[in-house]
Amino acid sequence: MKISAVILTKNEEYNIKRCLESLDFCDEIIIIDDYSTDKTIDIINNVGNKNICSLHKRKLNNDFASQRNFGLKKASNEWVLFIDADEEVTKELAKEVRSYVLDCEWKESEAFYIKRRDFFWGKELKYGEVKKVREQGIIRLVKKNSGQWVGAVHEVFYSNEKAGQLKGFLNHYPHPTLKEFIDDVNRYSSIRAEELFNQGIGSNVFQIIFFPFGKFFYNYFFNLGFLDGPAGFAYAFMMSFHSFLVRAKLYQMTNKK
Repeated sequence: MKISAVILTKNEEYNIKRCLESLDFCDEIIIIDDYSTDKTIDIINNVGNKNICSLHKRKLNNDFASQRNFGLKKASNEWVLFIDADEEVTKELAKEVRSYVLDCEWKESEAFYIKRRDFFWGKELKYGEVKKVREQGIIRLVKKNSGQWVGAVHEVFYSNEKAGQLKGFLNHYPHPTLKEFIDDVNRYSSIRAEELFNQGIGSNVFQIIFFPFGKFFYNYFFNLGFLDGPAGFAYAFMMSFHSFLVRAKLYQMTNKK
């Protein structure tokens, strides 16, 4: 049995080479590009194996689940691995994924959680915002026609089948600079606010003030983010700022005159 990999890209010239090289164990790589304007496509053409790589240009339109579901439809193999351009598959995970698919050890599951290690400011984060995904993982390996992706941003794979758990890790290298972190927070908060607005959900001054504080306290103290040092504080602060922006933008949307 064979494996397809799906990557979403948008101006990922600093990450895509590492990502592609970690997928040399896959039989097919499908790249969905949101019209990158940097050197992403050039690098893909130079690094990617054209015998297994296919590139599709498609507008994101603020809907990550739609992009992933498009990739799922394009995949020609029964098993599909979803990976972001700023991630890489470790050798241990690659071996495990290949063994589950080829040796048919997946009989009781049609989707699998994969744990992820986040590296920020030159160190691995183990607590705070990333603690859950590091310990429990996120669904990234799925059997075709077993479910679909839902959610415009922070999308999740929904299936009626019970998901299994792999032991290996994805490595994640988000937000290499503070400027990029701020840009990402601004972008994703706009998408999330629009998603909530379309669901008929509103915001108020109480939420704008107290949700960010609550999120910071939860991640930095309850989830032990302080153990990650200055990087842990910066990450907790930025994610609480994301919470503030979502609710402030949502408030503006619902109170337009």
